[in-house]
Amino acid sequence: MKLDIDAFLQYLTRDKGYSQNTVAAYRNDLTQMAAFIAAEQAKGIIKSYDELLKSYLLKLREKRYSVATTARKVASAKSFFKFMVDSGRMRENPTQNLPSPQVSKHSLKFLSPSEYQKLLAEATKLPTPEAKRDAMMLELLYATGLRISELVSLSVKNIDLKQNCVHINSKRQVPFDHRLSLILGNFLRNDRLDLLYDERVEALFLNRRGKRLTRQGFWQIIKGYASKAGLGGKVTPQTLRHSFARRKLQSGTELRQLQQLLGHAYISSTRVYKQSAPRRG
Repeated sequence: MKLDIDAFLQYLTRDKGYSQNTVAAYRNDLTQMAAFIAAEQAKGIIKSYDELLKSYLLKLREKRYSVATTARKVASAKSFFKFMVDSGRMRENPTQNLPSPQVSKHSLKFLSPSEYQKLLAEATKLPTPEAKRDAMMLELLYATGLRISELVSLSVKNIDLKQNCVHINSKRQVPFDHRLSLILGNFLRNDRLDLLYDERVEALFLNRRGKRLTRQGFWQIIKGYASKAGLGGKVTPQTLRHSFARRKLQSGTELRQLQQLLGHAYISSTRVYKQSAPRRG
């Protein structure tokens, strides 16, 4: 099964353009599933894949995984076996009747335009290179809905000012408007250079030592600005991602298109934005 899993992961990377984080999640889930199936088959008791997968689901429940984690692992199995059938490796899909745990959707937090402007205003109050970097990161995050890991992983080459988009990988590009293109252009020509000590460093966002800013570092930065803006614990990088998604749906973006923009592996992850009403601010 290992070779089949490797082929599936290559398919996700090459053909579907999934992020490294998403592919890693699939790898962990499917490796766990394969180990369980191998252990059961080693007992010498002949079981169909349908029975093995139902036993696997029971095992996940026994281990007291959260409903959300169990649902994700089941979804990973279903995607894998669908690939197995679609690619001709199997005739029938053994997950066809495998139940998916129902995940209760928690209310998502959104920033209203006025709240976002309050947050951004705190970064623009200072003329320091770090503050200009922070403002640029907030603008880009709010305008593209990137994950914080994707944001801090960006290099200069990922920014395409001719096409007005961010290249996350070969299969996923997130567009931005002309206003942000102008701001990014100025940042690249001027503000970024104030923190650059080694021209060989390709990272887009640098810390005060000229190295790539970490996700933990940016999380603390956002937390500080939120506190100063009177938004308390309401704001995280994920809040800006949620706000982007909600705005896109409100402007008429189709759910499948939004799924691609956000880089979601499952459409169910995107659908929660339709099910959650935004907070008023």
